Order: sequence, then structure tokens, then C-alpha cells
Amino acid sequence: MTNMPFGFSQGEPEDPDKRGENEQGPQQGGFGFGALPGGMPGMPGMGGPGGENFDVGQLGQMLSQLGQMLSNAGTSSGPVNYDLAKQIAVQQLTNAAGLAGADQQKAVTDSMHLAEMWLDPVTTLPVGAREISSWSARDWVEHTLETWQRLCDPVAQRMSGAWVEALPEEAKQAAGALLGMLGQMGGMAFGSQLGNALAQLGSEVLTSSDVGLPLGKPATAALLPANIERFTEGLERPASEVMVFLAAREAAHQRLFEHVPWLRERLLSTVEEFARGITVDTAALEELAGQIDPNNPASIEQAMSSGMLEPKQTPEQEAALTRLETLLALVEGWVDVVVSEAVGERLPGANALRETLRRRRASGGPAEHTFATLVGLELRPRKLRAASGLWKLLGDRLGIEERDKLWSHRDLLPTAEDLDNPTDFVDRLAGAEAGSDEFTIPDDPIAAIKQAEREEQAAKDKNEDEDEDDEKPGEQD
Repeated sequence: MTNMPFGFSQGEPEDPDKRGENEQGPQQGGFGFGALPGGMPGMPGMGGPGGENFDVGQLGQMLSQLGQMLSNAGTSSGPVNYDLAKQIAVQQLTNAAGLAGADQQKAVTDSMHLAEMWLDPVTTLPVGAREISSWSARDWVEHTLETWQRLCDPVAQRMSGAWVEALPEEAKQAAGALLGMLGQMGGMAFGSQLGNALAQLGSEVLTSSDVGLPLGKPATAALLPANIERFTEGLERPASEVMVFLAAREAAHQRLFEHVPWLRERLLSTVEEFARGITVDTAALEELAGQIDPNNPASIEQAMSSGMLEPKQTPEQEAALTRLETLLALVEGWVDVVVSEAVGERLPGANALRETLRRRRASGGPAEHTFATLVGLELRPRKLRAASGLWKLLGDRLGIEERDKLWSHRDLLPTAEDLDNPTDFVDRLAGAEAGSDEFTIPDDPIAAIKQAEREEQAAKDKNEDEDEDDEKPGEQD
């Protein structure tokens, strides 16, 4: 079964030996649906022994537990409880390395400055990072949570809305104010799973742009020295060499994100577009509910793992996914090429590091799989090698200025079809350079595009005026 968006995965099975820990807040681990932290005694399917010997005292204890849980979960509103997500992520990363020491900060700063100097001759895009930071895993969670909120809200809204829509009308009326509490608990369930995912990602990412998206603040380059140190183990390369190589990749990403004004928004909005297209089969929800025996917790687990709730991709989502994968491949391919040209002859292990990171990004490691559980898609540039070959060919034949000029506007970039036939694309550009009118890149592409838009609008206005004149009755003499 493929990865499902967050809110559909089951929580980790509760360890009886650990029951009672963290009594002041939620357990770490996704709640899933119908599972609450610590269990609720006396309620079928909620940690109790099937409901036997239920009495008012147990009900009062359950409500007290629920109230304490809600009060400790923060004040975050909306489809995801981000206060809880942050709390869980930070708790899980408690034993991770904290603030970077002075030596680590100096190593990061020196590596970034050296990388920027080496990048200058191989790209026309200037330095993009105005701030250089050394982050811990917890810093990464803190500085990227706002972007995750933007990416995860559309999924959570679709998921939580589907459950309410699946209720019969009479059930909605009977529930009344309880629907608000269900929404709050749904936000906690989503927040719990998001917190676990962020903790896993935070322990693995190497830079702020490691997953291919601009998650951090604009113009801020950040490396995670503790994670880089673990990544370096077993590579048989000096730690300083790995640090400089990763700094060059981070610096190249920041040059793109800062000086290609539309790129950051385009990447994030395409993920949002995909997420908003998620649909849930409410008929499957009703069928699933009919398969669950409240007195048999195993039936809940079996039903949830059946795949009945897995959202089906719509044609609109497939189109958005194609656009996202193509754009990610173009970004990663360009970074791959310029970094290789910048450090290739300076770092002895550059080729081996390049191949390691290529495979890490293209195959999709734990970070990519975690992202798939958050927004329902795998964030990997499947055509990375093809994009890298296209950018390399463009630079060799037309020069870096013409190559980088393609980033001036998204309509100038190669398409998914061009990645399948890179030689044809480069030939068209080379023909334009030779004087052919088939494909031309103006000296100022953005100005040319705006001028074309103005001319198109002027022609449209003129046609509308002529149509109005034709409809007017003739004047009497």
C-alpha cells in the first residue's frame, strides 16, 4: 500500500510497560483515528477492557483525563494542532545535539564563504544568502514549522471535513457541540503525527534545502553540523570536505530561491494545489464503519490497514504532481551541475559525494517517505539525471549566461517532455542563437513577456470595441 496522507496512519502500538509515562501530555507517536494517548479506561476501543464494569466514577475519570489532555495540548486552532506538533517534535529531539558550538559555527561560516567564492565563476546568479546559520535539529523544527503549516493545512482540512461529511444528517444534529470537540481532537491527531514526522526529518536533514523545498526563511543558508557529522560516518571522506560540498549545494539553492523571484512561491503553491485535490470516498468511510466491532479493537486495526481510505489521485493532482516533479528535477539538476563545476577539481571526493547525494534524492530516503505521509506525495525529482544532463549540455553549448537566463521566467524552462529529449531542446536553443526564429530567448525575457501580454490585452480590447460598434444601430439622418 502506498503512503497515505497524515491522519490516516495508525499510531504505534502502545507498550504496556510504558503506560503511564508522560502523564502531563500526549504520548509520542501518531494517534491515528480512534486512539488517544494513554488509553481511556472503561471505554471500548480506547484502552479499556471492553467496557465491562463501567460506572459513573470511571466516566468522570475519563472526562478528567480528556480535559487534562486538551488543556496540555496548547491553544493552536485549525485543522492541525501545531502547538502539539512542535511539543512532540522537540520532546523526541531532546537528546539531539543542542546549540552549535563556536567551532561548529565557524566551520559552517567558513565553508559557506569558500563555497560562494567557488560558485561565483560558474553561474550568473549572485550570492543569495544574507545570513549563515548553524542549526540543531530542534532549530530546524522551529524555523520550518511555518512553512509546514502552509503545506499541511490543505490536507488536514480535506481529511477532517470528509469525516464530518460522512456522518448522516441526523447524527450531525445530534452531535451538536460535540463536533467542535471532535474537530479539536482531530487537530490533535494530525498534530501528533506531524510532530513525529518533523522529529524524524529533523534528525536526518543536512541543510535547510535538503528536501528540495525552501522551508526556511528567505536568504538564510543553514547547515546542521550534528546531522552532517553522522552522515559523514562511513563515507571515508574528511569531514571538512563533506561540509564544504554540502555548503556549496545550500548556497546554490539559495541563489536560485533568492534571485528567481517566482520559484519559491511556485514550488510551494504546486504542493498546495496537489494537497487541495485530495478526495476521500465517503461511501468507503461508511463501509469501513460497518466493518468495525467496537468490542474488538483488532477489527479497527484490520479495517484501517485495508487501504479502503487511501485517496485516489485525480487528473488534476496527476498534472500538479508532474509539474512539481519536473520543477524539482530542474532545481536539483541545476544545483548538481553548478556545484560539480564549482568544486569538481578542488575536492578529491566530489564525484563520490555527488553520486551519493544524487541517489539519496532520486531514490527517496526516510525523509522523502516521511514527507509522503504528511501531504500524500513523494517529494523526489525522478528525472534528476536527465535534468542534470540537460543543464550540462546547455552550459557546454551555449554558455552559462544563456543557461541561467532560462530561469528568468517559468515559461522559458524545459518541460517534462524536454527532459525526455534534452538534445532536441538544446538544438532548438542553439538554432535560435544561430538566427532561427523557431525559438528565441530575448535579452530581457521578463520585459519581453510583459510586453507581449500588454500587446495581447490591447488587441483583445480593440476587438471588443469593434464588436460593440457593430452591435450599435445605425444613426438616423
